[in-house]
Amino acid sequence: MTQDILYNVDDRGVASITLNRPEKHNAFDDVMIAELTRCFEQAGSDPAVRAVVLASNGKNFCAGADAGWMQRMAAYSEVQNRTDALQLAAMLQTLYRLPKPTIARVQGAAFGGAVGLIACCDIAIACKLSKFCLSEVKLGLIPATISPYVIEAMGKRVAKRYFQTAEVFSAYRARRLGLVSEAVSEEQLDDEVNTLLSALLRNGPNAVAQAKALVDKVAGAPIDGTMMQTTSDWIARIRVSEEGQEGLNAFLEKRVPAWVKESE
Repeated sequence: MTQDILYNVDDRGVASITLNRPEKHNAFDDVMIAELTRCFEQAGSDPAVRAVVLASNGKNFCAGADAGWMQRMAAYSEVQNRTDALQLAAMLQTLYRLPKPTIARVQGAAFGGAVGLIACCDIAIACKLSKFCLSEVKLGLIPATISPYVIEAMGKRVAKRYFQTAEVFSAYRARRLGLVSEAVSEEQLDDEVNTLLSALLRNGPNAVAQAKALVDKVAGAPIDGTMMQTTSDWIARIRVSEEGQEGLNAFLEKRVPAWVKESE
């Protein structure tokens, strides 16, 4: 693994995946995309990992695509560009589908593809001085691969505005638009992330994963007999599962469930 991406799992089971290219404002290229994909897959498949934090070192979260990478892409054929874009799309999908809770820790600027990374995470905590921009049209491009996630996070009408204007918007506006969950001071950023992690780690690991999958399954689907059957079957399976039984028994016996460590 290159040092452009740092991967660490602490004793709580929190995997930190950190962009580590501060001299380039953590702009990513094809090599970093491949490394991010590998790190997301590793975190997703590791039973010891309970949650994932996507962060970055330096002043800015991420400036989007690296200039050198864009220069190389400019010389690619359409076929080569399609292959290149699919690698980015696969990385974003891996993060979005990760079967663990994901938190983006955002400071400074988050431009272009960085907004896609944030939108792919379940929760995003930003510094209140952070700035966001979907800047692709300034280069004569479009935010194509990140669009499904950004539109889901911000909504269709809002996305139409910012996809076309490439306006820079604040963390407070990003919170109002749904892109970020909280906008806090730089000093509060880590405390806010850790507060969320503490809440997540008190919950059943499988229940958390299933709750995440439940949102994706139910959102936008009609509330009909099929939905009633699907959700009823789902909760029935969870209730009789090993984790479900442990959680119910712990509640009835007024004790801490087995998945909660003493330090939590």
